[in-house]
Amino acid sequence: MSFWDIVWFILISFAFMAYLMVMFAIITDLFRDPKASGFAKAVWFIALIFLPFITSVVYLISKGSEMSERQARGVQQAREQQDAYIKQVASSSAPTEQIAQAKSMLDSGAITTAEFERLKEKALA
Repeated sequence: MSFWDIVWFILISFAFMAYLMVMFAIITDLFRDPKASGFAKAVWFIALIFLPFITSVVYLISKGSEMSERQARGVQQAREQQDAYIKQVASSSAPTEQIAQAKSMLDSGAITTAEFERLKEKALA
């Protein structure tokens, strides 16, 4: 096996991976598109199987801007869900901070054990 065979193999592998990424992106976008009918989605899918290169170029030209808008909306929704989850987790960690602060006060002798238990119950309520 020569050097150029290895270079050719790397180029072909790269092109195949790029092809797969484009196909999966188009198929994912087909399922995300609420405006397209089931029949239209089936036609696009069948066309991708029998004429993949031509179909993918036509799809990207005709629906490329809508494709990017749907992806941007999906990213925005994921970001909003992540922010909501982080806020939820941050607000639920407040009792642990209160209990830790009460424990440090108990250890320093500033409060009694009964007061610590009361503060802990209040934080967990």
